[in-house]
Amino acid sequence: MTIVIFILTLALLVLVHEFGHFLAAKKQGVKVEEFGFGLPPRIFGIKKGETLYSINLLPIGGFVKLYGEEYHEIKNKSLSQRAFINKNSWQKALIIIAGVIGNLILGWVLISYLFTQGVPVPSNKVTIEKIVKNSPAEKSGLKEKDVILTISSNSLKSSEDLIALSKKYAGQPVQITILRNGKKFPAILTPRKNPPTGEGPIGIVVTSFEEKKFPWYQAPFYGLIEASKITYKIAVEIAKVFVRIAQFQKPGVDVAGPVGIARYADSAIKFGKNAYLELIALLSFNLAIINILPFPALDGGRLMFVIFEGVTKKRLNKNIEKYANLAGILILLSLAVIITINDIIKIYR
Repeated sequence: MTIVIFILTLALLVLVHEFGHFLAAKKQGVKVEEFGFGLPPRIFGIKKGETLYSINLLPIGGFVKLYGEEYHEIKNKSLSQRAFINKNSWQKALIIIAGVIGNLILGWVLISYLFTQGVPVPSNKVTIEKIVKNSPAEKSGLKEKDVILTISSNSLKSSEDLIALSKKYAGQPVQITILRNGKKFPAILTPRKNPPTGEGPIGIVVTSFEEKKFPWYQAPFYGLIEASKITYKIAVEIAKVFVRIAQFQKPGVDVAGPVGIARYADSAIKFGKNAYLELIALLSFNLAIINILPFPALDGGRLMFVIFEGVTKKRLNKNIEKYANLAGILILLSLAVIITINDIIKIYR
């Protein structure tokens, strides 16, 4: 079931991306010859109007075949004005970036929806989520959802404050103040000097966040802000990866391919619907950023060629673009193989 859900997720991400190209091309009067899900060989296809909608064997991508993407493809003079290559620079740029925009919009919509379901926000309160058995917290009568206000008259505003104070008063009986159901209660406990591993001096798991739900009319606004922050952070981290690779250093973040992402998907599914929707949003943002990179065979690489033509007012030699894209595809496929092998090795380890 996880594999099926994951394949459907890839299908959604790819279809949204390619639909962006498809819609922009139609709006700019470019003939769309084929809208394909997956990579060839083709399994079957249905032609509606002038476009062939196809399902292909390898479910790891998708494509939109535009008429006249290359100069030599224009064989029908009556359709020359509908060829991609004969559109002006801004029209071609719009068609190219439309896929990226589609993925950004998908991520924004999902984040906005999650904001209506409840998201953690800083609360300036220390709330108990879990109490360890036979711990000082349990013996003193603390309960889950209690809010710890003070320890020995010291106010708490974060989990860091709790950690510092519980270490400071380790081995000493201290009075704490808790808030339970709107009422304050005192309690006495003694933080442990040498607690069992993972339990902490008091024996509680706390959070400094609270769940906040946004109404549907506010969620898109705050969702856009959060989506922008996430996209910026992803872009920065991807840039760091390329810098470290250029310096022959190991990337500071985990890089995963389809196999690795499938493992993350399996974990997210176990946490529920909202966790999985958040993963889809993150994947959509990642797909958008990676595709806009100025690398041959990616949308960003094609955009660079269009910008060059727009600035110089000269058409780039068709062989240069052709072989640059071919080299880009080979490099990307090689990276995909290496990352996949690495993901498989991680599974066996």
